[in-house]
Amino acid sequence: MLCPMAHFVIMGVGRVGITLAHALEDSGHTVAVIDQDDRAFRKLRPSFSGKKITGHGFDRDVLRRAGITDAYAFAAVSSGDNSNIIAARVARETFKVKHVVARIYDPTRAEFYQRMGIPTVASVRWSADQVLRRILPEHAITGDFREASGRLQLGELPLDDSWSGLHLDRIEEAAGVRIAFVTRFGEGILPASDTSYQQGDIVHAMMRVEDVEQVARVLSRPPSDEVTEAVALAATEQSRGRR
Repeated sequence: MLCPMAHFVIMGVGRVGITLAHALEDSGHTVAVIDQDDRAFRKLRPSFSGKKITGHGFDRDVLRRAGITDAYAFAAVSSGDNSNIIAARVARETFKVKHVVARIYDPTRAEFYQRMGIPTVASVRWSADQVLRRILPEHAITGDFREASGRLQLGELPLDDSWSGLHLDRIEEAAGVRIAFVTRFGEGILPASDTSYQQGDIVHAMMRVEDVEQVARVLSRPPSDEVTEAVALAATEQSRGRR
């Protein structure tokens, strides 16, 4: 679960990186930005109070100086696909940062890295908001659509990795939502009765507007004991039925 003040590390201080840094700081979080060209920092607003680290974002020492060991999330948004992917993998595999996203210009490569468990955003559908949805829980359910009465909205669910492997109906029951579709490897799929959540999936669900914060709280942390026990019981019963 996200702390009231979490730490974020951003590699790449271009237009998107700056937008992210300012948005995260405005949300009350601490931010460190990394760029190999220190002139890029001049574009940050004068009031920006985060760390400014000059260097390569995939360099371990540079990442440590940026506070990666305490980071809630890491966003690699430089102009280079290779640099972004290498940095994202170092953040995830070396420093065990759970929330990582990489900007990828080539959609085919983006799909490949999605399969490796690294959320990516291809330039064809790129925006700072897309990144925020993947690294900041309170932005994850901003709502892609709201029906006419204003009581229901469609939004992306901020699922903790530990929900991986659970059937979508268990997720619906735990969060009180109705899953509409899932984006997997860049393609939308309609969930079947046996569809399970896979790490890297983007899950879109309808929910009541007044429940949005509660839904985010439930799904951004591991499943409750109640949910895991119900899953274990269902698996046991299914196994008995096959005998």
